Amino acid sequence: MAQLGFPDTMFALSSGRLPSGVAVIRLSGVAVRFVIETIAGELPKPRMAAYRPFRSRTGEILDQGLLLFFPGPHSFTGEDCAEFHLHGGVAVVDRFLQELSGFDNCRMAEPGEFTRRAFANGKMDLTIAEGLADLVSAETEGQRRLALQVASGAQRDLYTGWRKELIQARALIEAELDFADEADVPGSVSAKVWQAMELLSGQVARHLAEGQRASVFRDGLHVAIVGAPNAGKSSLLNALAGRDVAIISEEAGTTRDLIEVKLDLSGIPVFLTDTAGLRETEGQVEKIGIERARARAASADLVLLLEDMSRPEPVEQPHSGGEIWRVGNKRDLAVSVPGEKWDFVISVRSGEGVDELIAAITRFAGEKAGGIGDVVPTRRRHMDLLAETRREIDEAIRQENLPLELRAEHLRRASQFLGRITGDVDVEDILDVIFSQFCIGK
Repeated sequence: MAQLGFPDTMFALSSGRLPSGVAVIRLSGVAVRFVIETIAGELPKPRMAAYRPFRSRTGEILDQGLLLFFPGPHSFTGEDCAEFHLHGGVAVVDRFLQELSGFDNCRMAEPGEFTRRAFANGKMDLTIAEGLADLVSAETEGQRRLALQVASGAQRDLYTGWRKELIQARALIEAELDFADEADVPGSVSAKVWQAMELLSGQVARHLAEGQRASVFRDGLHVAIVGAPNAGKSSLLNALAGRDVAIISEEAGTTRDLIEVKLDLSGIPVFLTDTAGLRETEGQVEKIGIERARARAASADLVLLLEDMSRPEPVEQPHSGGEIWRVGNKRDLAVSVPGEKWDFVISVRSGEGVDELIAAITRFAGEKAGGIGDVVPTRRRHMDLLAETRREIDEAIRQENLPLELRAEHLRRASQFLGRITGDVDVEDILDVIFSQFCIGK
């Protein structure tokens, strides 16, 4: 079987940390068949597991387990591939990897190299590769669903369709320029091409807006807890996290730095940050903590402005680009409760109102994220290139006084930006960045 351009064979442990019940070692490359025949005898039937003893080149038994063979090009990488399923002991795996490294032109794989070879051999585009990376690193149900959608190829199909529309529009313009006298060439470019491009620009704009919402699934919702010293911020963080994360003390100024904890609320990653108490102080360390608290509040999606209901201490409302909820704490110690002053009334000590606050944060996160039923851009790289795509389309539509060939050049540039998302155009400069995010063996 002829291979597709890589002279060496790579291998890696693909099943995670040892020890484990089973360890899976993957190989891909030109020497896979020779390695199988040397270690395990004859080749097994393609894609069917065979139980075999595994021997070194000197005949020593290394282990026994399952062997699978995937002949190229019908494999993950497009090359001949194999999987050895061993017992997952550290010594067993180390000895097996040493044996593999003794074969000519066989070496350990770099992070993401299996997927990179699959991309190079035309088995997937960059969006699918990025979807696989996100799927491996997904920590919440929402992240898993979003990554699976991208890895399925739905995003690629959408961008490929848009690129075809741009190419067709350019073809019509060039036909009018070159063959205006021919009877079968459509005559009114402005009526057909530019109307279609306006529709396409609107589709890209809506897609970008959906991507802003979906970024919550990938990057998380950020919630900052701010307030005066001793308002109960650290206690609230511990209560929301369900464990002791922050130190609790009656001494004002205990929290000097940001303390962050990550929650999974209905499949959405939510980052809660406890901050230093807001007050006037001469201490340099505490001043730094307060500045960081204000900065975190300014960048947060949601600010919980916590106040001690038993001893109210006025605090200037922090500047924030997100929503601010006033939360009254220590309800169990308060003499009276002016309900109109606070959005939520709780007692961290007794637990009163805490479940309601968590439910409200969960609803807020869901509304912020929106649904992920449709295809959405999942990375900042996608968002930036899509914004450039729309800008070029809009330039072509808007500049009606430009010669047609210059307007067509804007459409060509738009199609190039789309091609960079999928990897069809000029992406060598970003390949190392993308595939370095994978784990070894993927």
